[in-house]
Amino acid sequence: MGKPIVAIVGRPNVGKSTLFNKLAGKRISIVEDTPGVTRDRVYAQAEWLNYNFTIIDTGGIEPENNDVIISKMRRQAQVAIETANVIIFIVDGREGLTAADKEVAQMLRKSKKPIVLVVNKIDNMKQENYIYEFYNLGIGEPISISASQGLGLGDMLDKLVENFKNEGNEDEDSEYIKIAFIGKPNVGKSSLINKLLGEERVIVSDIPGTTRDAIDSYLETDEGKFLLIDTAGVRRKSKVKEEIEKYSVIRTYTAVERADVCILMLDATHDISEQDEKIIGYAHELNKAIMVVINKWDLIDKDTKTVNKYKTSIGSSLSFMSYAPYLFISAKTGQRVNRIFKMVRECYDNYCKQIKTGILNDIIGKIVMMKEPPVIGNKRLKIYYVTQIGTKPPTFVFFVNDPKCIHFSYRRYIENQLRDSFDFTGTGIKLEFRERKE
Repeated sequence: MGKPIVAIVGRPNVGKSTLFNKLAGKRISIVEDTPGVTRDRVYAQAEWLNYNFTIIDTGGIEPENNDVIISKMRRQAQVAIETANVIIFIVDGREGLTAADKEVAQMLRKSKKPIVLVVNKIDNMKQENYIYEFYNLGIGEPISISASQGLGLGDMLDKLVENFKNEGNEDEDSEYIKIAFIGKPNVGKSSLINKLLGEERVIVSDIPGTTRDAIDSYLETDEGKFLLIDTAGVRRKSKVKEEIEKYSVIRTYTAVERADVCILMLDATHDISEQDEKIIGYAHELNKAIMVVINKWDLIDKDTKTVNKYKTSIGSSLSFMSYAPYLFISAKTGQRVNRIFKMVRECYDNYCKQIKTGILNDIIGKIVMMKEPPVIGNKRLKIYYVTQIGTKPPTFVFFVNDPKCIHFSYRRYIENQLRDSFDFTGTGIKLEFRERKE
């Protein structure tokens, strides 16, 4: 079965995102007073009493609202409910029982899923009496909490994990290759993900900025199991006026941190932007696996040199990640979309590559013989031994006489030689230099 999935559901502004962030242990979901800021499902991992589980924050359900975005939010919440093993139904204790709460409760009862009823905003003992009217919902005993202050969460989590089955609580997400799709707004990230999924999983709308959070979708193909993370496009800071948009920028960086493979999506009809460079530069700093997908290639007039010209035009901007492969596609027509997972798999396999210690030391010996390290101060770098200590990314530790003797140019030389000797296409690699005690 995999990890239990818990959906946090309720009408807008009852504190779903605040509770979500508390359970996740960090600020993941957007928290803002503006109704409807959590437009899509947002996933995170949590743990309680040795149970690992996935929590989903959802957009507020407004049953009678026909606004285009509100109706799509409601549909996304329904998908989250269908996906979940257990549902946390959160209501506002200060505001009291509302007609909207009753409608949400009716929707949840139809799901026939285990429901934990949580009354939020009970900040002190005097407010405990607020919870009794929620017995009228007929979905179990209400548990009082204050999500903002962290009160009552232990009792709530105890009740939650009672609904988990002991079997199948392993970390199944580890079987999935996590892919973050990043790039400017309206570059086609959501459209591409929907094309890959073959269903409308991510909200696609003509209204700018509809993807405010990062959204996860699971998919299995012949190439393996994949978790696709759509993200809000990173706008120029001068255009980031709403607090919501500011949080979305942070969310994109968080998506990069979670991912195994980062796909930078560019629009073939526009130049690469400074924002594109910054976000993919962050992925490069984390030594993630990286590939570049150029969308809307169907709109470009082409000859036999067009691809090389395009690569050259953006090459200087992305020179720091020359190891990243390129793929030219059209999400609209489906051109070359079928090649994406094959390329992702190749990048991921290199991201997980392990080199045997004996072979590694033989190669490093030859590398040093070809070009002796420079003298720094009065001392020359001596490499005694090299070993790979990890993957995701491939991480190599060099035991040397003095780490201060490694010049950045020689470090880059070693990395380039390692890439020439072993295929690390599509992935960053990490080099560490440690002093060997005599």
